[in-house]
Amino acid sequence: MSAEVIEELSEDERRGLELVREAGSMYQSEFWKALDVSSRKGSRIATSLEEAGLVEREKAVYEGNTTYELKPVIRDRDLDYMLLMAGEMLSPFVGEEEMDPQSDAFSQWIMNLVYEEH
Repeated sequence: MSAEVIEELSEDERRGLELVREAGSMYQSEFWKALDVSSRKGSRIATSLEEAGLVEREKAVYEGNTTYELKPVIRDRDLDYMLLMAGEMLSPFVGEEEMDPQSDAFSQWIMNLVYEEH
């Protein structure tokens, strides 16, 4: 996602985007309350973020009412894969369902992080 798209957002839209990203998912009825705006304005903000390709809106039922579930759109180019690297070594947690933090692989990865900083 380009910085230009973010820069073009209003302050309320930026706050809304941050809310959805932090939550990972939230109902539109919670969204406008968290932003402290009217439901009408919250709906416009959510629609604007959807049109900009920053969130997805899916119809949902929440507490017996029809609403939308808002989810952030994450693109591969938004992720910094270098955060998983220690030198040339990929984090041993990648692709593992369970990883023992006492394992040799994890210890070696941590040591690579320490040596990389010096």
